[in-house]
Amino acid sequence: MPTSRTYGDACGIARALDVVGERWALLVVRELLLGPQRFSDLRRALPGASSNMLTDRLRELASRDVVRQRRLPPPTASVVYELAEVGRELEPIVLALGAWGLRFPMPAAPAQLSATSVLLFLRESRRAVAPGTYRFELDDRVWTIASRAGAVTVSPGEPMRAEASLRTDPATLNALLSGTSSLADALATGEAIVSGDEASLRRLLEC
Repeated sequence: MPTSRTYGDACGIARALDVVGERWALLVVRELLLGPQRFSDLRRALPGASSNMLTDRLRELASRDVVRQRRLPPPTASVVYELAEVGRELEPIVLALGAWGLRFPMPAAPAQLSATSVLLFLRESRRAVAPGTYRFELDDRVWTIASRAGAVTVSPGEPMRAEASLRTDPATLNALLSGTSSLADALATGEAIVSGDEASLRRLLEC
């Protein structure tokens, strides 16, 4: 059942936590930062949240105009969830919270790492990279990675064209971005598959 608990505190911080302070709420927001997602996408990204729990969080967030539901046009005709304008305003807050949280120890293995988490890290950590467009396939979803004017953008879906394509899993991509693994090693073990301009892709990953 959705919760109606409140801190009963007039402070803006407490009022914000009345809206997004329930378990999984901010992680739902995180997953929607890069674009709309189906319920099944959210379930896969947040395996620790039961279907009922996720349904409750989405309903609560929608009731506060943080999240909205939309039906995609045919032939897809899928129902997706996306951030409303109020929810989009949470982006710098969520990113700052993530940066603050990096000082604390990793959870015990096995720890979940969603594609969105790693792609947000890629977007925020890469600046001085050469212009280019790349196709990333993570967890059976395709993303367009574009580097322009010293900034990296990430959007769901197929690129019109791409210098290179990378198919891997979020954990391997995270290791490549953090420098704990090399692209050569990931290719050798089959943890990554690359097509196109490998040198250009390596510059993006190793920047």
